[in-house]
Order: sequence, then structure tokens, then C-alpha cells
Amino acid sequence: MSRSTENGAHLPVVLVIEDELFLRLNIVSCLQEAGYAVVEAVTGEEAIALCHSDTSIDVVFTDVNLGGYASGWDVAECFRTVRPGVPVVYTSGRSLDAGRCVGGSTFVPKPYRESDILKACQRLTAGTRRNSAKR
Repeated sequence: MSRSTENGAHLPVVLVIEDELFLRLNIVSCLQEAGYAVVEAVTGEEAIALCHSDTSIDVVFTDVNLGGYASGWDVAECFRTVRPGVPVVYTSGRSLDAGRCVGGSTFVPKPYRESDILKACQRLTAGTRRNSAKR
């Protein structure tokens, strides 16, 4: 499932994994207004299922602490294994174990401004577009 504009250009797709409804709605709205297509997941398990699907995903934005069995760490590790080129933006209100971050990732602490997440996604998608253009 790929997202495209009317002229056929590919919209970058961000997978947003956040179990707090209002935080998720705010960041989804911000990303959509900035021109991103957004796929939402409430749990790590949903995100992992999306990782194994044919859904186009260019960036993962995940809370580290999610309800359910799978954490944001688990989601990022799954993406690194199955889709190694997809960058990850982590967020958490708790202290971070930087050693658990996958390569090509960044961390934005809670509370954050939506613009902080937008800038992180823009920076990471610009890097992946440059890398794919070099191939």
C-alpha cells in the first residue's frame, strides 16, 4: 500500500505508534498538515504486524513505553531486522537507555512540541531520500 499525490509523487509515510489517544491525534494531525501520509498503531503488536505487511513506511515514530507486550524498543528492532533502511524516532517521558536505540534513529523526550517530531521526521526522511538517490 503506497501513498501518492494526485500527480503520482510519493508522500513520505510515517508510522505513528502511541497509546495515548490525544498525543497520537495531535502528532498525526501535525504530520498530515506537513504533507506526510500517516499510518497509526496503538500497540507495539499492531506496529510489528504492519512491519511484516506490504504497507509503505518511510519513518517510524514510536513511544518507548506502550501498552501490551511489545515496547517501542521491540518495534524498532523488528523494523531494523525486516526493513533495515527505515529510520526510527523514539519518544519517552522516562530516561532513555541510549544503548538500545537502533542505528539511524533519534530520540525526542516527552513532553515534546509537535514541531520537534516534525523536524526529526524531516531530517530522517531527507537522509533516506539522499541515500536511495545515490543507489
